[in-house]
Amino acid sequence: MRSGPLAAPERKHGGGHEQSTGHSTGDGLVALQAEIHHRRDQRADRIGLIGFSAGGHLAGLAALAPGDDPREAVQFALLGYAITSMETESYRPARLILLGEDASPHLRRRTSLDALVTEVSPPFFLWHTAEDIYVPPEHSYRLASALAAHEVPHTVHVFAHGPHSLALAEGAGQAAVWTKLAQSWIAEQTRMP
Repeated sequence: MRSGPLAAPERKHGGGHEQSTGHSTGDGLVALQAEIHHRRDQRADRIGLIGFSAGGHLAGLAALAPGDDPREAVQFALLGYAITSMETESYRPARLILLGEDASPHLRRRTSLDALVTEVSPPFFLWHTAEDIYVPPEHSYRLASALAAHEVPHTVHVFAHGPHSLALAEGAGQAAVWTKLAQSWIAEQTRMP
């Protein structure tokens, strides 16, 4: 079995646009889908996505709305302090950066990860810090709630301390343990049939 996680490419900050699927897209999503296709062509049977902040939105969007091609489906996703909702005003700048000033309520809903969860969504690992002022933990809570409502396997870790953009969180106190938790979780996901 060939498998492994992919990191979502850094999300370019610019206005999104709507394609026929109605989802926000751009160079980042197209590039990520192309990489998933490439890995499938190399016979990868289990693919996971990893993304942080706006890249977490991109990874989550690719995991939850893979499109019509079954080769775009992934088996798991790991999101760190991800922007998951385009409907909340708690971080309006992200919505403006990713969707543009004139995003309709319909587009905002169709690009909110919690609205895209279904019973066949892949498992998720979510982590955040309670002190994140740029992307409040409400984003992880909303997605976790949707995953739970659809009985999608998931794990959520919200650490009490730490700012936004911790990445590997080395030397960041309790939040630094997220990498060990994720390593164990990813190993579990790649062993599944």
